Amino acid sequence: MPMQCLILDDYQNVALSLAGWQALAPQVECRALTEHISDEDHLVAQLQDAEIVVIMRERTPFSAALFARLPKLRLLVTSGMRNASVDLAAARENGVTVCGTGSGSTAPVELTWALILGLARHLVTENSALRHNGPWQSTVGTGLSGKRLGLLGLGKIGQKVALIAQAFGMEVSAWSQNLTAERAAEHGVELAASKEALLKTSDVVSVHLVLSERTRGLLGAPELALMKPDALLINTSRAAIVDQPALLHALQTGQIAGAGLDVFETEPLPPGDPFRVLPNVLATPHLGYVSDGNYQAYFREAVEDIQAFLAGNPVRTLS
Repeated sequence: MPMQCLILDDYQNVALSLAGWQALAPQVECRALTEHISDEDHLVAQLQDAEIVVIMRERTPFSAALFARLPKLRLLVTSGMRNASVDLAAARENGVTVCGTGSGSTAPVELTWALILGLARHLVTENSALRHNGPWQSTVGTGLSGKRLGLLGLGKIGQKVALIAQAFGMEVSAWSQNLTAERAAEHGVELAASKEALLKTSDVVSVHLVLSERTRGLLGAPELALMKPDALLINTSRAAIVDQPALLHALQTGQIAGAGLDVFETEPLPPGDPFRVLPNVLATPHLGYVSDGNYQAYFREAVEDIQAFLAGNPVRTLS
């Protein structure tokens, strides 16, 4: 009987068409689930016979409790080489090898700019009006040239976001706990004197930090109150870096002009959630890394990971 491989959270139903999974036959039989399963009992029922599971980034967390309920599981493959929602210690304790894949940073950079430009030029409002025979030009867009972009984080994504901002003629400043003036200058970026100074002076603030205990809740009510009333906040990183009730209040009261959001504390975002309907929010369903190039790399390397594991020589191991 072939080993069972289950691919989770294949929202677009494309995983099996983007890589050569047939190379694993007849030793491995693969199938994909397109609907997210949030209930652990239901998830265990689906996974109980699977020796191999492939997950997409952090869509489905793998906790110690979940590993303990899946005695047949031997290999977990995640897209990307970092997945904070996988308990690696528990994986080791339960004899599960965890492997990752490559991941490009271009897609989240592009989405960041889609959100900035969409908000600044009111694209959703204007497109909706045009489609529904509404008013011809009802908004005045915000030009970006000469404005200041403040980056929370200047890693590989933040650096590329900064480069595009400079092409638009924007001034760019950045801040993070370990960022130095010298490193910022290497990318033509000014080091903000503090997080507070960055928030006070920026017309657009974009978050590009890894979620950790140091960054969780980094922007709360006091920090959001420092932003300009006509400023925009962009978050394509992790929702928990920004206090969500405080952000909701800031948007509902007009404390800031708007937000471009790709990440949420609960995903998929529940029906009727305020972030789905606020007029000053441009929201996307966690599309940061969802691009043809990334998906092809994820699933091609997932197949490679499985082949290497079956050959007794795992590659790209995280555990």
